[in-house]
Amino acid sequence: MCFFFCFFPLRMHKIFLNYILYVDRLLIIKSLLVVFSLITRMYKDDVYDRIWRLDVNLNDSVSNISTEANIDIQGSDNPCRLPVEVLRTAVQPRNGLNSLSYIYTLGYTENATPEFLVFFHFAEIEQIAPGKLREFTITLNGLKYGPFTLEYLKPLTIGPYTLQDQVRFSIESTSRSDLPPILNAFEIFELGALPDHSPTNQTDVDAIMAIKKAYNINRDDWQGDPCLPLTYTWSGLQCNYDNSPRIISLNLSSSQLSGKIDVSLLSLTSMKSLDLSNNELTGTVPKAFAQLPDLTILYLSGNKLTGAIPYSLKEKSNSGQLQLSLDGNPDLCKMDTCEKKKGSFPVPVIASVIPVFVLLLLSTITIFWRLKRGRLNVSLSSSAGLSLSLKSKNQPFTYTEIVSITNNFQTIIGEGGFGKVYLGNLIDGRQVAVKLLSQSSRQGYKEFLAEVELLIIVHHRNLVSLVGYCNEQENMALVYEYMANGNLKDQLLENSTNMLNWRARLQIAVDAAQGLEYLHNGCRPPIVHRDLKSSNILLTENLQAKIADFGLSKAFTNEEDSHVITIPAGTPGYIDPEFRASGNLNKKSDVYSFGILLCELITGQPPLIRGHQGHTHILQWVSPLFERGDIQSIIDPRLQGEFNTNCAWKALEIALSCMPPTSRQRPDMSDILGELKECLTMEMSSEMSMHDSVEMNLLLSTDIAPNLR
Repeated sequence: MCFFFCFFPLRMHKIFLNYILYVDRLLIIKSLLVVFSLITRMYKDDVYDRIWRLDVNLNDSVSNISTEANIDIQGSDNPCRLPVEVLRTAVQPRNGLNSLSYIYTLGYTENATPEFLVFFHFAEIEQIAPGKLREFTITLNGLKYGPFTLEYLKPLTIGPYTLQDQVRFSIESTSRSDLPPILNAFEIFELGALPDHSPTNQTDVDAIMAIKKAYNINRDDWQGDPCLPLTYTWSGLQCNYDNSPRIISLNLSSSQLSGKIDVSLLSLTSMKSLDLSNNELTGTVPKAFAQLPDLTILYLSGNKLTGAIPYSLKEKSNSGQLQLSLDGNPDLCKMDTCEKKKGSFPVPVIASVIPVFVLLLLSTITIFWRLKRGRLNVSLSSSAGLSLSLKSKNQPFTYTEIVSITNNFQTIIGEGGFGKVYLGNLIDGRQVAVKLLSQSSRQGYKEFLAEVELLIIVHHRNLVSLVGYCNEQENMALVYEYMANGNLKDQLLENSTNMLNWRARLQIAVDAAQGLEYLHNGCRPPIVHRDLKSSNILLTENLQAKIADFGLSKAFTNEEDSHVITIPAGTPGYIDPEFRASGNLNKKSDVYSFGILLCELITGQPPLIRGHQGHTHILQWVSPLFERGDIQSIIDPRLQGEFNTNCAWKALEIALSCMPPTSRQRPDMSDILGELKECLTMEMSSEMSMHDSVEMNLLLSTDIAPNLR
């Protein structure tokens, strides 16, 4: 056997994009068509569906080695993920020589000045005697890299190295090495520009990946970006490309799906057509399908669905807004037959319902009697009107458990209008943040109720998760996931020990925008935060940003609604001037606050900047500098100029677009998110172009790759 050379088929190019790198532009990988022999191999365990060619050109100068031992490709951090069979074979020099040499001239394609990447793949497949060493260097087109050593049966990829017209390398043993060098495989790719589109909307990506996992869909092309490149959209999907691509059609007909209709389908909020016909789906038809604003086709025929057809779906179907197909579900209840069935309850059901009805009646009489006597003592635990139905996966805690979790409230990590926040530790070792309602709190049971109700039903990776709650008489607490890096406000303070770099600030802005966009456009009805600010942006250990504090949030019945709020909401400096003047609150009020938050990230300044003559609003401070084109005076000086100027201008323009005095002039959060993602991509590309090829090779040879989202 000879060592393997990889030919990467075009239909899988987009998959490898996540694991290569960014240079001065977005990249797409094109295969380099090189024929070494007519012998080719494809392997089922190749997650990238590559075609591997056996290279016979080195037969005269090398000997072959192989193994049947298992090589751990699953436990490896190597992103290239080579098939086991490729790594089980290798070549080494003949006759005790200490060098492998190879030359190949790269062919030019349609690109006038093409660039190529080469990867070298190794795995030690011989058991080396104790005290012996295999150590080697790589000389590629005159540049030397290494030395490198291998671990037994563990993959190692070295590269990528950037080339122009020729692959000329030698692999040589070092003077300390007891064994000759080996080579298991190598790959060559041509780089080409991506189409002029942003990546697919992240909410849609998350949803389709969850659907793939829920139904164990193993289609060959369901990898990488679902909508890009345009020619290679996932089978069964259609997308639109107005801005950030959105999935508008999904056809999973006759796909052997089983189980209930997965809730992730409801997150594809731009979907116009959904075909799940001729599968083995069970359970009820979600009524939330009627809330998808653009859905006009829903095919569910030929399944095993049960229960009643939701009235809202029948209404849309009868009005002509929705093509609804439900034939072939023998146990699915039509509306009229369901009504008949509801009229005939078995005796045991009636017997169990009567005591419940009597108890509710007595509770109602008691409440009205107390109201009349003026002695109604309202609490969340006892009031029938405000009792909280917490039927969810969130864990209920007793007050005794809260005391134990917090070690008798030993460590305070924050404080707000609700009360103090304490550090806690669960039995399983997880750290949590426990927000305890103080007796003198400005907020009370209504805010507690609002926060818990929202956190139970609203879930997103950029929203702080509720772990559990305590609801015992006057002792009320919320238990959240712990955010190791605290809040953004503290991170931006001048005396902060961890100064956020420009890339981290942009990523935090994108994270926060994703969370807010989900509240506005991913929830039905939409949710307005009402108090978005830097102290409500919490950061994980890896600086992932999550939005916190939903205590004042307001759900709107539809996207056009606004509400007149008489109770003050928001924090000085962040409050929408239109809301302050009129009391009319809507989603664009949050957009204004987000613009202030983005200005904080860009400038490092608080919303109200203290000066000799009082406080100056950050917008008043930024605007004249912006008009003069003085970006250097605007950007946080602690960054010391380490940012891309074009990216900084774009970020500032996005921030200012959020803050016109009237709400109708402000963009939607989905548009803001798309612009911020482009800004982040611009910065990432700029960072990579500043590194020379040696630095990039060193970065990737130690298995540290950029975290591309």
